[in-house]
Amino acid sequence: MGYSVGKVAGLAGVTVRTLHHYDEIGLLSPSGRSHAGHRRYDDADLDRLQRILFYRELGFPLEEVAVLLDDPRSDPQQHLRRQHALLSERITRLQQMAEAVEHAMEAKKMGINLTPEERFEVFGDHDPGQYAKEAEQRWGATDAYAQSRARAAAHTKDDWKRILAEAEDINRRLAALMDCGASAGSAAAMDLAEEHRGWISQNHYDCSHAMHTCLGEMYIADERFAAHYDAVRPGLAVFLRDAITANAVRGA
Repeated sequence: MGYSVGKVAGLAGVTVRTLHHYDEIGLLSPSGRSHAGHRRYDDADLDRLQRILFYRELGFPLEEVAVLLDDPRSDPQQHLRRQHALLSERITRLQQMAEAVEHAMEAKKMGINLTPEERFEVFGDHDPGQYAKEAEQRWGATDAYAQSRARAAAHTKDDWKRILAEAEDINRRLAALMDCGASAGSAAAMDLAEEHRGWISQNHYDCSHAMHTCLGEMYIADERFAAHYDAVRPGLAVFLRDAITANAVRGA
């Protein structure tokens, strides 16, 4: 007897009107009719409907769906292979979209209110929200964290460009001191350490000498920070830590 149009609509999650339309345009005509002339669908019809709905879900217009299904060179196995390939492509795109949304959410947690285009322009491939969860877990209850978020939220694209440029300049001058053979306890190195502390206080949160000293220790204890500074100049992480410590003693 087959399936009634209402039964098929319920199984497929579509409306009866949709099935009538598919029949009218020749995309899915039922294989039979009841004695009263009502549409009756068999298993092959349901299989075709499943493929129609799959392609529709991927955004194919009905005209293209009809061509795909009625291609005389295509067989059920080819349809499955095509569907698998299309699904794989869609999964990849959705994963990329999900990652982009997640990065945006993490950047918002850090207080960075830039558009995706602005974030890319300022930070390039570096994700400023990459360690947002970790930062919140470690320092979320501190005044410094709250202050950092508030200041970050107020920074514009140009502010971030300036902040990054200033940090790069301080690192470059520290590396130049190392190249000249200056010690981390020299007046010039301590002056740059103080400038570094001022850079943090101005742009992120009020940084005392004690807090600055803790940061210096983190710069060598955390391999990510150490790699960042040592990429500028090998040994720079330790040099900066020692200059920060010497400056803190000087400022005590």
